[in-house]
Amino acid sequence: MRKASATGREDAANVTGMSSPPPGQPIRVLIVDDDALVRAGLSMILGGAGDITVVGEAADGDEVPKMVAEHRPDVVLMDIRMSRVDGLTATERLRAAVPAPEVVILTTFHADAQVLRALRAGAAGFLLKDTPPGDLVAAVRKVGAGEPILSPVVTRQLIAHVSEGGAGSRRERALSLLAGLSEREREVAVAVGQGRSNAEIATELYMSVATVKAHVSRILAKCDLNNRVQVALVVHDAGQL
Repeated sequence: MRKASATGREDAANVTGMSSPPPGQPIRVLIVDDDALVRAGLSMILGGAGDITVVGEAADGDEVPKMVAEHRPDVVLMDIRMSRVDGLTATERLRAAVPAPEVVILTTFHADAQVLRALRAGAAGFLLKDTPPGDLVAAVRKVGAGEPILSPVVTRQLIAHVSEGGAGSRRERALSLLAGLSEREREVAVAVGQGRSNAEIATELYMSVATVKAHVSRILAKCDLNNRVQVALVVHDAGQL
C-alpha cells in the first residue's frame, strides 16, 4: 500500500497521488463493467453533466491499466465481478501505482465482502448500480474533488454483514496504528471515522481547518493509509466508533 505524503495529503490535489482536475476542467471518468448496458447507462447519465467527461469504457479489469495510461482518468467506476480480472484485483493494482486515480466500486449488494476488501485496498467508496442518476453525478463530483463517498454508517453495516474471520488480528493492527498517533491525532482520527468534515472537526476540537488538514495528513502517513475511508475502517476495527 502506498505511503501518504508527509504534507498536504488531505488537499484535493494530493489525496491519491493524482491531481484533481484543474478548476474549470471536467472530471475525467473511466467506466469498467462487463455489462454493455450498464456501461451505456452510466455513460449516458454522466455524459449529461457538463462538468464530467467519460473518457473511456472497459469490459474487464485486465483492460484497466492500458485505459488508465491512455486516458488519465480522475475517477474509475469499477465493477467488482468480472470474468478475467475482477474489480478487487484491478483496484489493488491501480492504487499501488503512482499517480493513481480514485476508484469507486460498483456493486448490486450493500453487504459484500469484496466491497469491504476493495475499500481496504484504497477505493474511495462504492455505489449501488441502481443509484439514482442525480446521486451518481453528485458522487462522481465528490470523489473528483478528493472526498470519499462512504459514510461510517455504511462502513459499519458492511463490516457487520461480512465474515468476521480475522477480526481479532484486524483489531490488534488497528489498535497498534492508533497507538502510534499523538493524542490529538487520535481525536482527529476518531472524528474522521464519525464522518465529520474538516470544518466540523475544526469547530469541535477548537482548531483551524488548516491544522485539521495537517493532522489528517500525518495520520495517513503514520498509518500508511490512502484516504479517509481507510481511517474510518481503522477506527472501527479498533472499537472506537
